Amino acid sequence: MPYPSNTERDRPWVMRTYAGHSSASASNELYRRNLAKGQTGLSVAFDLPTQTGYDPDAQLARGEVGRVGVPVSHVGDMRELFKDIPLEQMNTSMTINATAMWLLALYQVVAEEQGADITKLAGTTQNDIIKEYLSRGTYVFPPEPSMRLIADMVSYTVNTMPKFNPINICSYHLQEAGATPVQEVAFAMSTAVAVLDAVRDSGQVPEDKFPAVVGRISFFVNAGVRFIEEMSKMRAFGQLWDEITRERYGVQDPKMRRFRYGVQVNSLGLTEAQPENNVQRIVLEMLGVSLSKDARARAIQLPAWNEALGLPRPWDQQWALRMQQVLAFESDLLEYEDIFAGSHVIEAKVASIVDGAKELMQQVEEAGGVLGAVSSGFMKGALVESLAARRARIETGDDVIVGVNKFETTEPSPLTDEGQESIMTVDAGVEAAAIEAIGRWRADRDEDRVQSALARLREVASTTQNLMEATLDCARAGVTTGEWSQALREEFGEFRAPTGVSAATAATDVAEPLQRVRERTSALGERMGRRLKILVGKPGLDGHSNGAEQIAVRARDAGFEVIYQGIRLTPEQIVAAAVEEDVHVVGLSVLSGSHLEVVPAVLQGLREAGMDDVPVVVGGIIPDADANLLMRQGVAKVFTPKDYELNDIMGTILDVIERGAPQLAEHA
Repeated sequence: MPYPSNTERDRPWVMRTYAGHSSASASNELYRRNLAKGQTGLSVAFDLPTQTGYDPDAQLARGEVGRVGVPVSHVGDMRELFKDIPLEQMNTSMTINATAMWLLALYQVVAEEQGADITKLAGTTQNDIIKEYLSRGTYVFPPEPSMRLIADMVSYTVNTMPKFNPINICSYHLQEAGATPVQEVAFAMSTAVAVLDAVRDSGQVPEDKFPAVVGRISFFVNAGVRFIEEMSKMRAFGQLWDEITRERYGVQDPKMRRFRYGVQVNSLGLTEAQPENNVQRIVLEMLGVSLSKDARARAIQLPAWNEALGLPRPWDQQWALRMQQVLAFESDLLEYEDIFAGSHVIEAKVASIVDGAKELMQQVEEAGGVLGAVSSGFMKGALVESLAARRARIETGDDVIVGVNKFETTEPSPLTDEGQESIMTVDAGVEAAAIEAIGRWRADRDEDRVQSALARLREVASTTQNLMEATLDCARAGVTTGEWSQALREEFGEFRAPTGVSAATAATDVAEPLQRVRERTSALGERMGRRLKILVGKPGLDGHSNGAEQIAVRARDAGFEVIYQGIRLTPEQIVAAAVEEDVHVVGLSVLSGSHLEVVPAVLQGLREAGMDDVPVVVGGIIPDADANLLMRQGVAKVFTPKDYELNDIMGTILDVIERGAPQLAEHA
């Protein structure tokens, strides 16, 4: 006899696809098309200049405009982005952190122009700056003023926009940076505690209204392919959040203590090799956050099967949306109570994660809370070390990646035999058009009103007043993203987070492949007359530094002297460092798609500095055609995600140096 189902089906989660590219008008067209296909919420991807507070014509924005998201430089762009989309009826998630206050202000102003009741606006700004220092790199200001911006936003929305989630505590990128389930839970919970403490201590929300603050805190998590572990992790999240909010903050209403989360399943686990395998990975990861009713996600967005190759096409995103719809509407998933309740296996795994997370949270607290643990490098070092351990398990085959380190024999894939047509490319004219457009915007606005609004913003920034109203005034006046950010940079300063490379433990139990590389490195260094030196550089605004950090750690363990200065460097800064340090090889990491702009700029700079004999290698998500073009321009070797074996990469870099050894010896 079949198990009886509920008389009513549960309501499906909010279904989104993470989207945005090229321009506000192009992204608006994509959003309206996706909504027509049954998507029930929007998830806006902003480009890197918008995320890091630069206008399209800024030097650091070169090659980055419209690449990984939509550029939004002022209220006119936001108006175009949501044209013919009624915001009062929409649930909009915006992946934005350092400039979250600014983008929320633009969103509110456009909603007001539509005649919306802002108390009915629903959605989320990601707004978790801690994980930016640890993993994704789109921070702008130092930790303390960044936390102030978050506290001001939380206080403002609770009092003015009560249905809006002002922050997603975001553990998603922590997992991509190497976090174990225990680290992911502990670091996310520690961040949430820091945010709630900051709001409470600011005095902007009355004590009797503080449960509403807790109730508006949401989370954005990662779901990997280890189904049991990931599902248990979500139950651990809910259990620990209920305990913290009840015991630390005295919240009595169970609804206010509910762990509310959205999820994007693990993009880092998608492979360039045999990319068709990504489909089943995505489905399995989706099940980890949907099968368990008591720990089910409130919103889900799925990557496309080809994200390891480049920018997905609309058809690829449609496929990802249809995966959710088949599960929600064709299966009987939503008809039953929690099917894992009472499982001793799940309960034991949940308890293990909770206990480990509590212990690690105590260590974070002893390091000065998340702000202290960020500044000291404690949290970043732990993530770099965890990711290095995971990479080592993949290299040895202890962790199997189908199609990468096992079952590599394959038939040609009909999904990718179109070559470049299997992904979408951003038109080269997008950046020039954006630069021209922002020039027109500045020329047509009321400059006196702009300068008055910026002066008011600086004035408020120098006090402890809430910055949201001054930011709204800037939005209405026509201030640009870069101008708002620069005004606060002048008051708050800028920040460069620890890289975590020096904090990661050096390899002591050295396997034979690494030992062979060490011996080669030492021998070649003796031949060159000094220890080999590599500069690992991250040009442009791409803050995804995991790959660069792992190369830096392995190069250190292989015997190189490593120069790694972190993210967000101009080509000129990288060249200057190469000259000053007199390096033997330059390694550039670019994942944002700007490789055809920033890499040639570094090559040109090295030539002008008289360092033509220093080889340059490049790693990133780089299509074959682009890789061939870069090598014709002078790049010695291009590595892509299929080159996962770090010792092999080190060996190839040694080959590159050795080929130029006569010239390098003369240079040395």
